[in-house]
Amino acid sequence: MTVRVQREDFDIGVEIAAIGKAGNDVGGIASFVGIVRGGTGADAIGAMTLEHYPGMTEKELSRIEAEALERWPISASLIVHRYGRLEPGDNIVLVVTASRHRQAAFEACEFLVDWLKTKAPFWKNEETADGGKWVDAREADDAAAARWSKKD
Repeated sequence: MTVRVQREDFDIGVEIAAIGKAGNDVGGIASFVGIVRGGTGADAIGAMTLEHYPGMTEKELSRIEAEALERWPISASLIVHRYGRLEPGDNIVLVVTASRHRQAAFEACEFLVDWLKTKAPFWKNEETADGGKWVDAREADDAAAARWSKKD
């Protein structure tokens, strides 16, 4: 189980191949890659700067990864999240989960992505034609993450 927060890019194929070799009980791998979107018109993003608190960020990502491991029979997992200034088309995040069966891999991957989108301690500033603006939380992202809340 691996968490990395880094400035440099990552090679999606190399990362996924490494997860596939994590053990001989891997029967399915699910992955998500988030990239900087550009867009057109007034909402076009020229670049995005991601900030985080070193140490705290890795601790929180490791905590949520551990929760995914408690909920699903995951053989291996990987979260790679970049920070710094990124341009349209650049990779932002990679989440990979592996399990004996596809359903656990799919669900754990989706859980981790929803959590990253709503709770991970990253701050995004988008550069548009109107200047820079900090990205606020979206209700749709919160609603997607709410389905994973533990029931008492």
